[in-house]
Amino acid sequence: MRIMTWNINSVRLRQKLVLRAISELDADIVCLQETKSPDEFFPLDTFREAGYEHIHINGMKGYNGVAILSRLPFHAYDRWDRVGKTDCRHAAVQIKFKGLKKPLEIHNLYVPAGGDIPDVAVNDKFAHKLNFVDELAAFFADGYSRTTPMIALGDFNIAPLEHDVWSHKQLLDVVSHTPIEVSKLKGFQDSLDWVDAIRTFVPETEKLYTWWSYRNRDWKASNRGRRLDHIWVTPVLKDRLKGFKILKDSRDWEQTSDHVPVLLELDLG
Repeated sequence: MRIMTWNINSVRLRQKLVLRAISELDADIVCLQETKSPDEFFPLDTFREAGYEHIHINGMKGYNGVAILSRLPFHAYDRWDRVGKTDCRHAAVQIKFKGLKKPLEIHNLYVPAGGDIPDVAVNDKFAHKLNFVDELAAFFADGYSRTTPMIALGDFNIAPLEHDVWSHKQLLDVVSHTPIEVSKLKGFQDSLDWVDAIRTFVPETEKLYTWWSYRNRDWKASNRGRRLDHIWVTPVLKDRLKGFKILKDSRDWEQTSDHVPVLLELDLG
C-alpha cells in the first residue's frame, strides 16, 4: 500500500498537479492539507475519474481543510475540531487489509503554522499551535493503543530534528523549529511511541526537507528547506515499512505548492 501526503495550498487551483503527483507516485491513498475548499465545492469528479472513488473531506472556505482520497473503500470515517475551533484540520478513515487483524486507521492532520513570533504572550497563533499539538497528544494517548495499526501524517508545521532544517543554529528562534515546538511535538510522538517512518530510511544525520519558501528566488540553489511534512506509524507497523519517496522535482512545477509530496510504502498483506 502506497500512501501520500501533500500540503497542496488550494486543491481547486492545483487539482491537475495532484493528479500528476499521484500518477508519478502510484499512490493508493492520498492525504491533502490546506485544501481551501468548502465541502460542496471540492472537485470530487476530478479524483473519482482518476480512480479515487472513496473520498473523505473536511473543508472550509478560503482556509485550512484536509482531504483523504482512496482507491480502497473506507470501513469508517470521522473528523474532529481542535482547541475550541472549527477550522477543519483533522480527519480520519479506517480501511481494512487482509494482513491486519484490525482496520488501519489513517489520521490526516494540518497543524497550525503559528504565525511569525514564537511568544504566546504576544502571538495568539503561536499559542493556538502549541495547544493544538498538546491536544493531539492527549487525544491519542487517551483514546488509542500502541498496538492499534495507525498512521498519522500531514503538514505538522514543525521541523523537529537538527537536520530537518537548513540551519539549526539560525532557526532556533524561528517558528517551526523553536525548542518549545520541538518539545510539544515530542510529547505528541511519545503519546503512542509513534515511529517517524521516513527517518527510518534516512539517518538523522542527513539533511531532509519537504518545504522550500516561495520567498527564495532560486529554491534549489539556496536549498534553505525544512521538513514540515511527516508520516508516522504506530510501532505495530514498523516492520511493515518498505520504502519512501519525496517528490522534490514537483517544487519546480508551474504554480506549485511550496511543499512537496511525501510517499510511504507499506506491506499490509
